[in-house]
Amino acid sequence: MQPTESLCARCARHTTTCCQKTEIYLTPGDVDRIAGAVGERDFYEFRAPADPIYMQQDDDPIWPRLVYKKPDGTRRVLKQQANGDCVFLGPQGCRLPAESRPLICRLYPFDFNERGIVPVLARGCPVELLAPGESLLKTLEMNYNDADALRRQLYAELPLELTADDYRADV
Repeated sequence: MQPTESLCARCARHTTTCCQKTEIYLTPGDVDRIAGAVGERDFYEFRAPADPIYMQQDDDPIWPRLVYKKPDGTRRVLKQQANGDCVFLGPQGCRLPAESRPLICRLYPFDFNERGIVPVLARGCPVELLAPGESLLKTLEMNYNDADALRRQLYAELPLELTADDYRADV
């Protein structure tokens, strides 16, 4: 029996994915996990948001206070290829091991804030590509409890911005 193609691979052929033209914020912990997986640290940069929506966090005052701590309004994000794709996006999807991917990526398609997981999934995953009777979360092998654990980890790592070496060196 031939393995079935992942929803993410089908999505990549269907539309622009969450791995394309998206500014992926990295915590200092994300940097360490990814560096451990790839053996280098040249995969991120500091950049101001191209889309002002990234600065509008009315429901989560902690986010802008910790993520945008640099005086110039930049934050640490994954580099992008010339076409806007994530530097780790390959023909078969993400080249990073699941446990090394940025927390933001691992949380998607869940929306969240400091208080918890938002009960409505983020728009963007092409649910029209699901087989009849197939659920998005089951297909992605995700659930609210795991997502909330990742959200808690993300918010535990945000204060590390205040002591991250690359932050101190650039201030």
